[in-house]
Parts: sequence; structure tokens; C-alpha cells
Amino acid sequence: MKNEDVFARYSRQIFIEEIGLEGQRKIRNAKVLVIGAGGLGSPVIQYLAAAGVGILGVADFDKVEMHNLNRQIIHNENSVGVSKVKSAEKFVKSLNHQVKFIGIEQKLDEANAEEIISGFDIIIDGSDNFKTRYLVNDVCVKLKKPLVYGSILGFSGQVAIFNYNGSKNLRDIFPEPPFDENLPDCDSLGVLGSLPGIVGSMMANLTLKIITDLPLQLNQLTLIDTLEWRFQTVDF
Repeated sequence: MKNEDVFARYSRQIFIEEIGLEGQRKIRNAKVLVIGAGGLGSPVIQYLAAAGVGILGVADFDKVEMHNLNRQIIHNENSVGVSKVKSAEKFVKSLNHQVKFIGIEQKLDEANAEEIISGFDIIIDGSDNFKTRYLVNDVCVKLKKPLVYGSILGFSGQVAIFNYNGSKNLRDIFPEPPFDENLPDCDSLGVLGSLPGIVGSMMANLTLKIITDLPLQLNQLTLIDTLEWRFQTVDF
């Protein structure tokens, strides 16, 4: 891409002193994997594609359903019944054709997670179950990959960076996943449609800060309560 084209598209990022042209080059050269193209994955995919991340991988094995549309904003009514990866690819290509999209229509498991994750620089976990979260965390630790983590339920969310520059990981906060398979989730208790947008935008922001080597608060979990409008950080 010519420098003038880069500037025309990304000038409002380039104008930021801490980013500039060099930071935009880092964004263009980044390889990011988003696990899950649902509530959290949607805003992450949207903002990373808009920012110009060079290679954007999206892993999801699910199809778009009507009840997804209140919060999974990269999909639309015409996407219902279509794979989320295919729908995400269509969205990304319409937003920024310069982004190389890698679709992975597979469920991550112990057999394929390491191979899939190894091809990317930064991993973003937008999954919705503990088994996947812990699997992704453990593979990132093994492969020394930074992990941007988020979760949501109802009005509440959490965000953290794990395994970056020697920082701690998910098991340092919660050593083992809960054994109760019937724990509440979005399917049973719901989620306000705008909440994933707030949490996912924070995850995208942290990812861009990692890419551009901006200062980060590590070993810190951010707790988001949008019902009482309280934001807290917990060191671990």
C-alpha cells in the first residue's frame, strides 16, 4: 500500500503521537487470532479490521441465529443460518479489503488448538465456555503467546491481558475451571446487547496497545458493572 493511501485511511490513528506511521506499520504487520465471532468477537473484529490489522484470523464453528443479532453486530438478518466465520469474513471485506482474513471453521480442542494458535502473534479469547478458555490459556502459556481475555454476563464483564512479557495467566487467578456444568451463562441469564460492545472495544483497545508497544497495566483484572456503572481493577 502506498504511504499516501495509508495516511488517507488511518490518519486519525497516525496523528496520535504515540502511534504515528511506525505504529501503523506495526498494526499492518500484526497477526491476530480472534477466538469466537459472537458477542465479544464482533466488536473486536470490527475495530481491529478498521484499524488495519494485517492478518486477522477468526475461529468459530457456529452458525448465526436470530437471537444473536441483539449483540453480535457484525452479523445481520441475512446472515441467519450462515456460518459465523463466513459472515465475519463478508463484514471484514466490506469494511477493509486490505485486511487478510483467515477463517477457521473449527471447534478448538486439544487436538488442533496448538496448531491453530501457533500461526498468530496475539490471541483474543471471546469464547463462551470454561473449557475453551482454559485450553486457550494453557496453549498460549506453552507457546508464549499474549492473550487478551474477556467475559460477559448480564450487565457485567471482565477484561485482562495474560501471558504478556512475563505476566501472569488465567490460572494465576482461577487455578481450575469450575466443575459445575450448570453455571449461569448468557443463554440462561441473558446479556444486555450493548455490554459486549463495551467489553469487546476494551479488548480491541488493549490488543492495539500490545501491537504498538504502548504502556499496559499487567497482572490486573478489570471488573465492569454497567448496572451500577462501576469499574474496578483487581491486582493478581
